[in-house]
Amino acid sequence: MHYCSTRAGVQGRSFRDVLFSGYAADGGMFMPETIPSLSPETLLTWSRLSYQQLLCEICSLYIPEQEIPRHDLEGLISQALSSFSIPEAVRLVQLNDSLCILELFHGETLAFKDLAMSCTSQFLQYFLRKDGKRATILVGTSGDTGGSAIRSVLGLSEVDIVVVFPHRRITRVQERQMTTNIADNVHVFAVKYCMSAVCRDPLCVFVTAADGTSDDIDVPLRKLFADPDLVISHGLMSLNSVNWSRILVQLAHFLFAYLQLSVPQAKEDALPVLEVLVPTGGAGNITAGYILKLMGIPLRLVAVVNSNDIVHRALQSGDFSMSDSVKQTLAPAIDIQDPYNMERVFWLLSGRDGVMIKSLMEEFQRTHKLTLPESLHQQLCEVLSSGSVSDDGILEAMRRCWQDNHYLICPHTAVGVWQHYHTPIRPGEKRCCIATASPAKFQEVVQKAGLTLDLPEAVQLLDTLETRYEVLERSDDWESRLRRHIESISSMRRLGAAAETRD
Repeated sequence: MHYCSTRAGVQGRSFRDVLFSGYAADGGMFMPETIPSLSPETLLTWSRLSYQQLLCEICSLYIPEQEIPRHDLEGLISQALSSFSIPEAVRLVQLNDSLCILELFHGETLAFKDLAMSCTSQFLQYFLRKDGKRATILVGTSGDTGGSAIRSVLGLSEVDIVVVFPHRRITRVQERQMTTNIADNVHVFAVKYCMSAVCRDPLCVFVTAADGTSDDIDVPLRKLFADPDLVISHGLMSLNSVNWSRILVQLAHFLFAYLQLSVPQAKEDALPVLEVLVPTGGAGNITAGYILKLMGIPLRLVAVVNSNDIVHRALQSGDFSMSDSVKQTLAPAIDIQDPYNMERVFWLLSGRDGVMIKSLMEEFQRTHKLTLPESLHQQLCEVLSSGSVSDDGILEAMRRCWQDNHYLICPHTAVGVWQHYHTPIRPGEKRCCIATASPAKFQEVVQKAGLTLDLPEAVQLLDTLETRYEVLERSDDWESRLRRHIESISSMRRLGAAAETRD
């Protein structure tokens, strides 16, 4: 198994190469050069496996034995999932009205990203210790990614992590899950544009339309990853879903749901279809679902967005263009107008035409506007459908789910549940909704819906902890500030290593 860039400029890379990468040097995203197929016989056999065993099987298809031997792979995945609050790490919950929820939020930061992040950090540690090297992880986050990434590498001597989040665009719990990690290898930055004369660092008393967004953060990060000298000199890499390993682990979510709900009873039976409603921001989960579909699993994928509806518009009319601004909604982790993983989907749909994708995506990055070619739009509509939900719809879905089931959902999960309540299930099919986070991370929205919840002790404790982070103001050159900090980290680590050698 080898990997290539979606923009045709890089080929023949190993799993280790792409694990330690962000964007490819040509600006594209890494993808496997071939997609393996799963036979009905294999699915019947795998239907008896646990989530952890399924994850091992999926990862072994994309991580060659010579890079991580199977025995080591099983140990790494077992260690990654050992901190989850339930034995299986994930859970399917069957509710009334044929509503089935796939709970992916039982990790330390109560978000689905803990699953892929914990595995990816184990893979990183495995190679770093084997090679005696260090890495600097650079992460931009729209909410959950930052906290999950930090927890996955907290205290590791081989890794420093730099996380950049949009100030006042995320919940208090999300912010504190990042800023209360006082460890030498954790470096947190808040992007803040403050237009008010009344301003106090580090917290601004106003929330303005000028506050930084996750899309703003992506711009300097792309530039940093496009600098090969910086990447090589400082072992710079990403733990956003730009990183292929994140997508790889997420394949197992969809496979677990399918085998639990729709596996045929005998190998000669036709494979039944499972519809999956996917709350969508950066489109990493949708990308994973589509890859699994290409592997032979008959999934009907529905990307459901909030008012930041670029994916929905792309499907409805072929308009893959950013709106004038990122809207603040009740589902902040998917407040995204640049769903960067769609580049991977477009590349697959185009027949792996990297030259075309390079042209399209460079135009999008330059102008923030793109009309999909007719053939690409048609192909997209054949493999995905979509929906868009307002804040009122989010609150409606949260209330109805509680009234019907006494089951509390987070606002992101509510995006998918709203779609369930407003679209009938096709005859003979089953449906599953991805639950991306615990409602405990969004207590203000729960209260706005007129509902209550008991906060977990770990969440309550966050407000008692010391915080540490730096602020990136609008007037700052974000790229230069981050570059200097990355260089400073490496310099300090070299001095520390030299001191240890002298001792």
